[in-house]
Amino acid sequence: MQADLLLVAALLRRGRSLDHFSSTLSLVAVLFGLAPWLGTPPSLILALLCAALLVAGLAEKYWELRVALDAELFQRLAEAGEQLDSQTHALDQALQKLGLQNAQQAGRDWSLRAQGALGLLRKQALCLLLQIVIVALGFFIVFA
Repeated sequence: MQADLLLVAALLRRGRSLDHFSSTLSLVAVLFGLAPWLGTPPSLILALLCAALLVAGLAEKYWELRVALDAELFQRLAEAGEQLDSQTHALDQALQKLGLQNAQQAGRDWSLRAQGALGLLRKQALCLLLQIVIVALGFFIVFA
């Protein structure tokens, strides 16, 4: 079980790399969005693409925060060893107290938790993919 938790934690930490790339694309959106203030002619299509790119970037940032939290939790619980069951129970109670987990999810098997956490990583990756598509569309529109 410990190796499984460590592997999931390592996979979830890859979300940080996705976030760095997403942040770069969001910065590109801001720069292009500010371009009319630097003297370039304003373009409604470019403004809409920049807005869409920023919205996708914000969504990616949300999923990145969730993925980063899960990565840290999986890492710490992988180090719990013999105390995994008691640590899991304590984690469930803390999550419920903070309103981050409902009572039906308490006591789930770690394989289900891992699937859920990796699902968050996939959502983060999809937001980044959406940003890439928006940038490609922007280049197609601008240079076509």
